[in-house]
Amino acid sequence: MRRQEGPLMSRMLNAGLALAIAAGSAIATPALADPDKAFFRQVVGQWSGPGEIVAGKYKGTKFVCDFAGSEHPKATGVALDGSCRVGLFSQPMHAEVLRSGTSYRGAFQDGAKGKGLDIVSGNVDRDRIIVGLDRKQLKGAMVARLADAETLAITVSVTVASELVPVIGMNLKRTGATRQSALTD
Repeated sequence: MRRQEGPLMSRMLNAGLALAIAAGSAIATPALADPDKAFFRQVVGQWSGPGEIVAGKYKGTKFVCDFAGSEHPKATGVALDGSCRVGLFSQPMHAEVLRSGTSYRGAFQDGAKGKGLDIVSGNVDRDRIIVGLDRKQLKGAMVARLADAETLAITVSVTVASELVPVIGMNLKRTGATRQSALTD
């Protein structure tokens, strides 16, 4: 199991970073018939910030990510593109989170059939999104909570002995013009 910790941490880091943008800035969301759709509309725009691996073999590794969120054109959800870097090394990121019935589905990178992760469940609740993550024996969750309209706190956890253990933490700040002001133009 130790041998898989490196790729596991890498996959969880990548998934947590890209998927976390899905929480967006739901504070002061305009009133719409579909609160989930309104929530995801707040994701549109640029986000940037630092993070750290807080458990496991790579504990203490710091990174910085830049993301662009855009509304999914066909369904309630979000598409995310960007990159994360550690020192001189950069990793492209892509994720999609889409409503499927009363839950959410999607994938990070190329999903669990490739080298990524599947999103197997999810729920939007006012100022946060929680998604279930899956890759073969790996099970986990990502929680992204708005600390305020411009700051997003993210925690990615994995299941170890029936308990969720946090492995990644990060804080993103909105960069450029806020989505809120863009909605009022």
